[in-house]
Amino acid sequence: MSAVMIGFVVYLMVVLSVGIVAYRRTSTQAGFILGDRKLGPWVIAFSERASGESAWLLLGVPGTAFMAGFIELWTAIGCATGIFLSWTVVAKKLRREVGHYDSLTIPDYFRSRYPETHEFIRIASSLIIVFFYTFYVASQFNGAGKVLDETFGELLLSVKDTLGLSVSTVTMGMVVGAIIVLFYTAMGGFVAVAWTDLVQGIIMVFTCVTLPILGWFMLGGTELLDNIRADDPNLLSMTGGKPLGQAFLGIVGGLSWGLGYMGQPHLLTRFMAIRSVDDIRTSKVIATWWAVPALWGATLIGIVGSGAYGRDFFDDPERIMPFMAQDILPGWLAGIMISGAIAAMMSTADSQLLVTTSTLSEDIYHKTLKRSRSPESLAVFSRIATVVIGLVAFWLAVESTDTVRKMVSFAWSGLAAAFAPGLVLTLWWKRTTGYGVLTGMIGGTLTVVLWNLLGLNEYFTERVSGVAIAALLVVGVSLLGKQERDDATV
Repeated sequence: MSAVMIGFVVYLMVVLSVGIVAYRRTSTQAGFILGDRKLGPWVIAFSERASGESAWLLLGVPGTAFMAGFIELWTAIGCATGIFLSWTVVAKKLRREVGHYDSLTIPDYFRSRYPETHEFIRIASSLIIVFFYTFYVASQFNGAGKVLDETFGELLLSVKDTLGLSVSTVTMGMVVGAIIVLFYTAMGGFVAVAWTDLVQGIIMVFTCVTLPILGWFMLGGTELLDNIRADDPNLLSMTGGKPLGQAFLGIVGGLSWGLGYMGQPHLLTRFMAIRSVDDIRTSKVIATWWAVPALWGATLIGIVGSGAYGRDFFDDPERIMPFMAQDILPGWLAGIMISGAIAAMMSTADSQLLVTTSTLSEDIYHKTLKRSRSPESLAVFSRIATVVIGLVAFWLAVESTDTVRKMVSFAWSGLAAAFAPGLVLTLWWKRTTGYGVLTGMIGGTLTVVLWNLLGLNEYFTERVSGVAIAALLVVGVSLLGKQERDDATV
């Protein structure tokens, strides 16, 4: 067994052990969905960060920076800003609100907060979550396939030939990643997800910080900049050397990633699950200090790789991170680094599966369909739903030809447009109405879907258009409803 494989196997043993231990401590629906709201600030902070930065962090960001250069740093700036704002603007107020209403999910919170919408707001938000998260989980399985194929391609090929399979080695990598995630998520629920996120978050930030530094010194140092300059000097510019209008759109597109953090249910559940409002300040500091080096480091992995290997080296630039780790590091350390990429996928996929299945079991099956079951039976239903959604996401991953970054962008944008404007305005603007939030959800979702179908995201990002239109709808319909009530009382 190679040193890389040994490092990877040790990592897997740790996360699977956590799943088994958590299974023994998770017997109710509240425990499965939010860990009974008993987790402390360190676990919640690392879980929120590890869940927030998926395979996109160690595959999508380096791959884009590999091809585009320093202009990708605007994405790192936008994300770090969005993380800080989410903890500052949303976390504390949301934790108080869900505690007051005893809500386990975001759809349940909106239904309790706006009873005048009846079940419409619960159903709409639940369907939106299931739709976008199925694509989001598929992107994580896609990322797992790429990493495992780049790292263990020969082993996967040998297994494929031995078993006489006709699938690709990338698909086999997806199978391995999907099985691992489905196992410990279905077993342990939120507790397993949160504690594995703590381990995975440490590995991820270690990889993002260490790999570009070692790569810089071991692959040429300042010569890397000379190589990039010889290839295309515009890669060293934070505007990409583009005309003013194109540069502006590129900068806005990068910064706009930050808009999504306040609307991702798998991150919002971390705020809902923390044991006390007083712990949020500590978690915010930890999460912010994690985000800055991790995001900048992921970008620099791609830039260092571009200078070392050249942009024509890969057919798929999203493979740069696992390739560089194996190229410059001892096998055992490369195994840890590559585990970081797998960790990025797993920590997000498990959280998204958990939110999706929680929505199916708690909001649709239990609350909407009024299927009264014991807490233990609902937990069993949630585990079954986890496997079903995971299988659908796996099928999408196999069938999709999109990059990890493109799939993540679509799902991230849709969730941001559906939930961020309505949630922020609910928490901070007293005139917000339930029908305003509902209209914003639907309008933001349709905007993102149509933006992609029409190809408009090639010119202007759907992350901005979706959030902007949703915000206008929430405000407009809320004001209209307020005016109608005022007129009725005259």
